[in-house]
Amino acid sequence: MLQFTVSIIMIVGTIVVFLQIRFAKNRPVGYNRDGLVMIQPNSNDIHQHFDAVKDELIKTGMVAEVAESEMPATKVLGTAGNFSWKDKDPALAVNFPVPGVSYNYGQTVGWQFKEGRDFSKDFATDSAALVLNESAVNFMGLKKPVDETIMWDGKPFRVIGVIKDMIMESPYAKARPSIFFLDANYGDIVNIRISPTVSIHTALASIEAIFKKYNPDEPFDYKFASEEYAKKFADEERIGRLVSFFATLAIFISCLGIFGLASFVAEQRTKEIGVRKVLGASIFNVWVLLSKDFILLVFISFIIATPLAYYFMHNWLQNYEYRIRISWWIFVVTCGGALLVTLFTVCFQAIKAAIANPVKSLRTE
Repeated sequence: MLQFTVSIIMIVGTIVVFLQIRFAKNRPVGYNRDGLVMIQPNSNDIHQHFDAVKDELIKTGMVAEVAESEMPATKVLGTAGNFSWKDKDPALAVNFPVPGVSYNYGQTVGWQFKEGRDFSKDFATDSAALVLNESAVNFMGLKKPVDETIMWDGKPFRVIGVIKDMIMESPYAKARPSIFFLDANYGDIVNIRISPTVSIHTALASIEAIFKKYNPDEPFDYKFASEEYAKKFADEERIGRLVSFFATLAIFISCLGIFGLASFVAEQRTKEIGVRKVLGASIFNVWVLLSKDFILLVFISFIIATPLAYYFMHNWLQNYEYRIRISWWIFVVTCGGALLVTLFTVCFQAIKAAIANPVKSLRTE
């Protein structure tokens, strides 16, 4: 019974871990990761020739958009807290991620606008403009955020757009209120949107040739936003693999125990089975006779394991703000699976006993 109790707990754990990972992977991230390449030059050469680099990249036909940013799309590297806005509580402390970006950053990463517009060279005033994410708008309590004035370091900035939350940090955590601004001084990250109609390998070769032209002494080092985002699931996927391994091991050990116990029970009840066969019992009747005790064993294990599994997995999920709810069907599926494994394991011995010659069975003592 202990073996099956542990098995059920491990199976529930495996299901919950993989559902949590899938839940986070399916979370809207507020931008398009596919085909987005991030390059972090070690020198300032690319930034100093950015317009020329961008023109050459676009002319290859391999690249759809190019923009610079202070931070990669998958990480927050800096915050600021000296903001104020209308009706802000003076005692409220704030600390917002403030990614500086260039023109075309929104088009490059694939911002999803809820209100307003992106930064544009057509508006000279955009040098003092801000784009907020949804969380920032909700945090500030702005009813009509577009055209609102926000003070930053005592200087006024106008909100020109609101985007859906861009998940730059953990996919399991709520998106932090973030403020994007135009920054011409930093080119730490070059973001390149590869055209979806071309080969990634061919496009990277063209991009590398242009980067080498302007920065020949530096190795061409790039990262895909999709791969960097996938790394955020590494710990949970490792936990999932470990739990599934031990769950499989526990089930295997349980099956060995049940198989041995079923053999022993069948041997002990050889004469009884022979009498029942003589009296007209079918193979199914004998199978039920030998299986019912094991089914009861599974149900008792399930009753013990259910609250324990719920307790452990509920506490584990509390580590994540963005998490699933443990549904009843997980326990039903687990119990059903345990029953099937048990019945399948007992089945061989039951059928073997049922088809035995009842005359030989009755002679056995």
